[in-house]
Amino acid sequence: MTPSQSGLLFVLGKRDGILMNEAGTALDLGMPGISGLADRMVEAGLIEKRADPNDGRAWRLWLTQAGRKALARTKTNVAELNVRLTEGFSEAEIDIVARWLASLQTKFPKGDDA
Repeated sequence: MTPSQSGLLFVLGKRDGILMNEAGTALDLGMPGISGLADRMVEAGLIEKRADPNDGRAWRLWLTQAGRKALARTKTNVAELNVRLTEGFSEAEIDIVARWLASLQTKFPKGDDA
């Protein structure tokens, strides 16, 4: 499971049936990127791609049963990783690191070359 595949599983875990372009936006992928990712995950049996009933040009992405199982495993793996990453740090220290990381997103937004 690649990080991008895990990311799409998390997106679909929150919004199953999301439009493909919205999933791409959530993952910061353009249409070629999300299209290729979705195709690989369809081939792996993790998701289904269905035409939008209201717009024949648009596609919606849905978790399969195998995708739901992979999402559950991924959530467990992420929880275990978070425990390892935060081990030895107090809540106050973790809060400072989280605040610093969030500030980077504000100070250096995507596309800001400065």
